[in-house]
Amino acid sequence: MMSTERHELAQPPWLHNADGQMRRVGVELEMSGCTLDEFATCVADFLGLGVVSSGRYERRLEGDPAGDWVVELDFDLLKRLGREARGGESFVDELGRSAEDALAWAAKAVVPVEVVGPPLPLNRLEEVERLIVGLRAAGAKGTSDRLVNAFSMQFNPELPSLEARPITACLKAFLCLYDWLFARADIDISRRVTSYVDPFPVDYARKVVDTRYWPDLPTLIDDYLADNATRNRALDMLPLFMHLDAARVRRVTDDALIKARPTFHYRLPDCDIHKPDWGLYLAWNDWVEVERLAADEHRLQGCCAAYLDHLSRPLDRLLGDWVGVLEREWLGR
Repeated sequence: MMSTERHELAQPPWLHNADGQMRRVGVELEMSGCTLDEFATCVADFLGLGVVSSGRYERRLEGDPAGDWVVELDFDLLKRLGREARGGESFVDELGRSAEDALAWAAKAVVPVEVVGPPLPLNRLEEVERLIVGLRAAGAKGTSDRLVNAFSMQFNPELPSLEARPITACLKAFLCLYDWLFARADIDISRRVTSYVDPFPVDYARKVVDTRYWPDLPTLIDDYLADNATRNRALDMLPLFMHLDAARVRRVTDDALIKARPTFHYRLPDCDIHKPDWGLYLAWNDWVEVERLAADEHRLQGCCAAYLDHLSRPLDRLLGDWVGVLEREWLGR
């Protein structure tokens, strides 16, 4: 039975970006259970958009003032193949079509369809919650539906400022709260065994949560790249740093999938869209706790000092209850 309870989306402490405009958030949902066109039609009908084919495995939904939505198979090779015209009737052409069809057939078992929204103003996140309900009703299945479903929900909150200090504050807060976020997210085994949501190295965490660590922007980026030149982090900072200093990032990594944008890229949560009470609110409200801690520098400095002490005690790291300490002493204050 579908839950009728309405879940509130928490407001972050910063509502506007550096230009004084309402902050925006991009949301990405991975799922199975319907065909690409069924998902595209569901999203288009809900939002009143037009569907345009960008290839055999991609649909662009046009007409939203915030920008285009994309519904696509999350498989870069197939998307590239799907943009190419089908060949003629020669043996080689037919062999190529057969290979592509076989790849597409195999992909259906493990590759999700991804619904990617444009950057939406904060006051439109409630629409995403309602869209999730509609997708669920249409038959969408998420991470825990099958063992092989390593599906995620990702979102990209626009930064309130592109200056070094608030970025550092958010990174410090995330590192302090990572264990709590991970416990709350209850990550499915299908994603735990991948590298998609790797934690930050302990030595890097120690460096950043030191209460004296407030670097300038080049140092912040260099320090991050020295230990985290990968997209496989629960909080992927590479899109932001690519936006701020592409040349600096490209000296370390040539990963073509890094897309420059003035946002955090939070990729920890599962997408359990088939569950009646699952929604954006679960991960979003936990993310807001990161921003609230970051915005309260006195509380942040105290939490960082406590976490650094925790990290400096190997036995406490193994047997201690940092999550409990956070909930008792540093969250919701």
